Amino acid sequence: MKKWQENIRRVIPYTPGEQPNIPGMIKLNTNENPYPPAPGVRRVLGEMKEENFRLYPDPACSMLVEALSERYQRPREQFFVGVGSDDVLAMAFLTFFNSEKPVLFPDITYSFYPVWAELFGIPYERPALDEEFRIVKEDYERENGGIVFPNPNAPTGLYMELAQVEEIVRCNPDVIVIVDEAYVDFAGPSAMKLVDRYDNLLVVQTFSKSRSMAGMRIGFAVGNPHLIKYLNDVKYSFNSYTMSQAALELGAAAVKDEAYFQKNIERLTKTRERTKKELKALGFHFPDSAANFIFASHESCPAKEIFEALRQRRIYVRYFDAPRLRDYLRITIGTDEEMETLLRALREITN
Repeated sequence: MKKWQENIRRVIPYTPGEQPNIPGMIKLNTNENPYPPAPGVRRVLGEMKEENFRLYPDPACSMLVEALSERYQRPREQFFVGVGSDDVLAMAFLTFFNSEKPVLFPDITYSFYPVWAELFGIPYERPALDEEFRIVKEDYERENGGIVFPNPNAPTGLYMELAQVEEIVRCNPDVIVIVDEAYVDFAGPSAMKLVDRYDNLLVVQTFSKSRSMAGMRIGFAVGNPHLIKYLNDVKYSFNSYTMSQAALELGAAAVKDEAYFQKNIERLTKTRERTKKELKALGFHFPDSAANFIFASHESCPAKEIFEALRQRRIYVRYFDAPRLRDYLRITIGTDEEMETLLRALREITN
């Protein structure tokens, strides 16, 4: 076997959620937002000029960076934009995790982290979550080559209080700590407010969940300007034109409609809390999710059986056949109507 084959064969690719196209299905398996993007997105889409697509997009992503800067009241130099948060995170792995010491991330977390580590030849260790699926802060106070974790975590949905996040950042001044906040808009305060205090902190967010724009692939990072400069150096050494013109224009439009954004968050969190009560009544237990999904296990019915029974009813949720996970289903929060259909099906299946 050739060396390049050995290197790539050790990588186990990320497994994305199913994307079926079945009439009448209910799709609750990939944590997409069930509601449309902000009205301004539709308006800008209708006003787009064909001429704009003949030219390369702005490599600096100025339009979107400016909109983010205004929305979060932070200098433009603190923002880096990429093709979804996956692109931003991959760039960050490549840029900052290059020592011989292991990068630390939880044993149960976003499953792309070990894929990138293997692909880029980055050593890593995976401290175990405790019995309640919570990160043990002390596990991240040892020598390491960098730290990354989601907050809220995935697939558990548990949110770590900002004081605990800050303690992890503070205890690791010589390495970069990445806080992956794909779901933070459904939870609590963002670690973004810590960026001015800690120059080793990088906060990553996405438009895919709370802003209903998974199809446009928009993500961004916030950090000290020198971290952003290094990210851009890697980006320009790899692919200068990562963002399409459409993504830049539509992303900027989405950021500007704060009222719609807050309304969307409010109705999804209300649906989430209502669904938790109904699931408990059906015999499910779960960590107290602060995301747009619930990680649930039934007291007597195996998760795999529920998963298959829901599929037969054209209801798609996520099942992970892995240690500590195989007793659970990850259920995305949909519309009230979708969740009621799911609950009716679960009553039939578990009764």
